Amino acid sequence: MHIGFDFDNTIVSYDALFHKIAKEQALVDDSISVNKLAVRDYLRATDREDLWTKMQGYVYGARMQEAQAYPNALEVIKKLKNAGHTLSIISHKTRHPYLGKPYDLHAAARKWIEHYLCDQGVALIAEEDIYFEITKEDKIARIAKSNCDVFIDDLPEILLTLQFPTKIRRFLFDPDQHHVNLNLPTIKLVSSWAMFENLLT
Repeated sequence: MHIGFDFDNTIVSYDALFHKIAKEQALVDDSISVNKLAVRDYLRATDREDLWTKMQGYVYGARMQEAQAYPNALEVIKKLKNAGHTLSIISHKTRHPYLGKPYDLHAAARKWIEHYLCDQGVALIAEEDIYFEITKEDKIARIAKSNCDVFIDDLPEILLTLQFPTKIRRFLFDPDQHHVNLNLPTIKLVSSWAMFENLLT
């Protein structure tokens, strides 16, 4: 089986890191939840959208190595690798931030993968099976070209687009249960990596 994974907000959680950096920069206090979206919504509500945009570049660039995987994500990926499945990361992000310093966001993400997605020094996902496309359209085209049997993503708009291959089993990763009220007859909603693993078997 060929299993494709989105990267940001699917394998990697940024909730704690965004909150930590927002506190470092004195942009929020402890009244704001330790949650990426809570930080974003607070900064937008206080007319600081540009600061939020710059923070994203800083997190995904300079501070990327501090980000943590979602609970059980690394363990599940390791089990799937050891079971003989083909694994790919297919994600999308700009090469450089829209605002702020021109960090290489693709290089930072690949460095994170190299450090965390390994087992005794051996990569769990081969470098040639890791793709960071610039646009959502390019990402979907790459998913189709890669002939995945399964794909997991946190964005319903990716999984629901008309261009997404219908033969692929689709899983929507929703740990905070934002999408429980959506009508998703062709998509399995999963709230954890353990649940994803169970539904694959």
